[in-house]
Amino acid sequence: MRHLAAYDHELRTDAEVVHALDVATHGPLRLAAFPGGRGFVSYADLGGVDQGGIEALVDAALAHFGRRSEIDSIEWKTRGHDRAPGLGGTLESRGFVPEETESVMIGEAELLAQPVSLPAGVELRRARTETEVFAMEEMQGRVFGDPRWRVRVETTLQRIREDDTVELWTAVAGDEVISAGRLEPVTGTRFAGLWGGATLPEWRGRGVYRALTAQRARSALALGKVYLHSDSTEFSRPILERAGLVRVTTTTPYVWTRSTD
Repeated sequence: MRHLAAYDHELRTDAEVVHALDVATHGPLRLAAFPGGRGFVSYADLGGVDQGGIEALVDAALAHFGRRSEIDSIEWKTRGHDRAPGLGGTLESRGFVPEETESVMIGEAELLAQPVSLPAGVELRRARTETEVFAMEEMQGRVFGDPRWRVRVETTLQRIREDDTVELWTAVAGDEVISAGRLEPVTGTRFAGLWGGATLPEWRGRGVYRALTAQRARSALALGKVYLHSDSTEFSRPILERAGLVRVTTTTPYVWTRSTD
């Protein structure tokens, strides 16, 4: 419960919209517009409203973003432990589509920053150059089956240029990137996020990703962070559990996309 309370207090509302272009409020909601025409709905809780109140909040968010023609999609990120009667059904009835449910994982950085042996010939490197970021994104694109991975290269480079606390870590065997993940400290909180974790299939189960997690934990501690957090699929959850993170709740994004008709 201590980790969940810290998550609710520090990682929702302001922390989720810190990089937004602008943020409006409606009752408990923060309605954020991000680059690329993306709207995002954040809140710490929904104030104990009943289903009618839930419907009114969803309609208000849709009306707000609907007036902004540059917004092409809206993400409403639900959490499994929230009191939100009828929220999922209300979102779907308004055209939101649920994406995969993920586990919210949290662990103490000090406990995760343990030595982990790497296979012979493998070393950890921080990716900084365009060539290194390109190789990292290409590997992740293969693992995730994402043909649009090239689009992320410039976005990732721009992010690390603007914020030097964001760290990209790779595991390299010879000249090949075999695993990767990034560390994103959350401004004004005790948290840093673990994101983008991927490992080539032939290198899984050999401690490579656990070593990357431990390295990012050490970096988080050096930045003064106490906790690490991640939203994990059922594929990556066991890996993070073995590294020492625990599941505190679940999250299911619901996404509305503007019709082009």
